[in-house]
This record gives sequence, structure tokens and C-alpha cells, in this order.
Amino acid sequence: MREVARRIGVTHQAPYHHFPDRESILAELVTRGFQDMGARLARANESLSDGAPVASAIASGEAYVGYALEHPGLFRVMFRPDLCDASRFPLAWQAGDNAYRQLVRLVASLHATGDTDALSHVYWAQVHGLAGLLLDGPLGLSLPDIVQRRALARQALTVFARHMLNGSDVT
Repeated sequence: MREVARRIGVTHQAPYHHFPDRESILAELVTRGFQDMGARLARANESLSDGAPVASAIASGEAYVGYALEHPGLFRVMFRPDLCDASRFPLAWQAGDNAYRQLVRLVASLHATGDTDALSHVYWAQVHGLAGLLLDGPLGLSLPDIVQRRALARQALTVFARHMLNGSDVT
């Protein structure tokens, strides 16, 4: 928190004039992070009606992974309940839920099956795992440049989407 305050040119105690504690500050950041990510996913979902399911899945995946690559610190905090328990902050919880609903919207539009919940978890695991590997794992270590990371993400997302959408349950 001291570093954040230093970077914005205020004393390290200034944020506490507006927020009761550290977790409340993080909750505000998490809320904004999920709002931004949800908006990106919603924009990616705009292409759903174009009849190009693979392209739609790739666009949504790139929105998610791209957000992680552009905002790595915030992305990490968004998924760390030990730092900020979103269930204690209704706006953060709602923003996270809204972002997740964009994923469910994508999956429901791509697959005719009634197994939307399970498939949504598969898609989420793919993009979240890929983001984690690119940020903190061996993929990030071998590809320190964001351009290379984006290229690898696109390649992996393309392969995933083609395999997921090659089945008979595609709408």
C-alpha cells in the first residue's frame, strides 16, 4: 500500500481516509477489475451472432487472457480470496458474477447441449490456466515479451476452440 500511495503522490495513510481497511481498498480494485473484464468479454460476445463459433470462442479467450496480460497484478488479486474475499463485498461479488455470466453466455450460444455449467467450467479452466501459465508459469518465463505471449495464447486458444467446437453439439 505504501508503494501505491507513493506512486500516486499521497501519504501512505491517505487511502485510509476513504476506506476502512486494506481489504476494502482491494475490494474496490477487484470490483473495477471484474467490471473491466466483464466489459471486454461482453464486447467479444458481440460477435456471437456472426455464425463463426471458433472465432467467437477465440475472441472471448483473448479478451480474458489479454486482460490478465495487461493487468497482471490486479488479475492476481481478483482471484485471491486470501487477499480480498469478494463474498464480503457485494459490488465485487456482483461484478465477478457479471463477468462469469458472459462466459456462460458464450458457452450457451456455442453448444446446444444442456450441460452449460460443466462446459463453462471447462472453458474457464482453459483461459484461466493459460493466463496463469503465461503470467507466473513456465510459459511466461520462456516468453518474456507480451507480443510473444499473446501469439502463443492465440495459438492455444485456436487449437482449444477448434477441438471443443468440432463435436456434434455445436449450435
